[in-house]
Amino acid sequence: MSKANNNKISTSTTIVVTPNGSKERSDTKTQSTSQRPGSWVKYVSLVTLAIQNASLILIMSYSRSQPGTMYFSTTAVVMSEIIKIVTCLFLVLIQEQSLYGWVSALYSGIVGQPVETLKLAVPALIYTLQNNLQFVAVSNLNAATFQVIYQMKILTTALFSVCMLYKRLSMTQWFSLFLLFVGIAAVQLEATGAKNDNSGQERNVALGLIAVGFSCLSSGFAGVYFEKILKGSNASIWLRNVQLGLYGSVIGLIGMYLKDGPDIVEHGFFYGYNTLTWTVIVFQALGGLLVAVVVKYADNILKGFATSIAIIISCCASVLLFDFQLTLLFSAGTTLVITAVILYSRPKPASPPPAPSPPTIHIDKK
Repeated sequence: MSKANNNKISTSTTIVVTPNGSKERSDTKTQSTSQRPGSWVKYVSLVTLAIQNASLILIMSYSRSQPGTMYFSTTAVVMSEIIKIVTCLFLVLIQEQSLYGWVSALYSGIVGQPVETLKLAVPALIYTLQNNLQFVAVSNLNAATFQVIYQMKILTTALFSVCMLYKRLSMTQWFSLFLLFVGIAAVQLEATGAKNDNSGQERNVALGLIAVGFSCLSSGFAGVYFEKILKGSNASIWLRNVQLGLYGSVIGLIGMYLKDGPDIVEHGFFYGYNTLTWTVIVFQALGGLLVAVVVKYADNILKGFATSIAIIISCCASVLLFDFQLTLLFSAGTTLVITAVILYSRPKPASPPPAPSPPTIHIDKK
């Protein structure tokens, strides 16, 4: 007995009318292989995405709330870009399978296409700004509040997609965006009541809310702009990330000099670095690349569930690690945000299949 598989077989029928009036039927079968990953891959993807989404914010928030010597966040952003470049260069080498092909791909993709490379300066600038704003936000907001409010990037991405990519949203998606807005507004109202955490660190909540708001705005625009570039190019996503990293490193160095230049000259680039700092840098560098790989084997529904689980993990961990107090308003807002994420990730109703075309009739004239 043969095992069932996911291969699809399409059959085309051709009827040939010969000169003597007889009809001959010819069936042609075309087999297309569509291998879907097993269910275990989806579950691993779900766990990986959820842990990555939650861990980055938790570790970043924890690292910025520790007493003692504090590292410069601008240097962490630069190191994150450098690690991203090295990782993507290695992935391009694996993709090309030879050193010559690797050098050729880099030269033709970066030097050989100066206009395409220049286009990536815009998202690189915005992504670097976003990464710096994240540090400002988590330094002034607790991890749970930041994780919930940061989902506003779904709203900004949707609006930019409608304006720049002319995407059409379903009524369910528009309703989910409304729920998202209401939920985030509730969490923001709750956040304005907390000024300090259990470590005694003074938090500027207003500054944190402004930072996360601009971070969401920049995330939505940069993501849609980058998607538009990818759709108009045949270059691999890893090569594009190399280009983004190159721009991001230069822009990050400029921002580092403007913000912390004198202090870095006095104390050094790696001032305040420890194991926790390097963990934050690696998670920030590999986070986006990991999501890109995982989503390749999953779908948008899975990504929505992963985001929801990450919010729950962040809230539970904040209660345990940061003495965060859950209130009715925060819980209601978080529930609305999770519901909105799941609703927005639901697939659109499938359109009915087209009616089958009549068989093709060829008449041989001899």
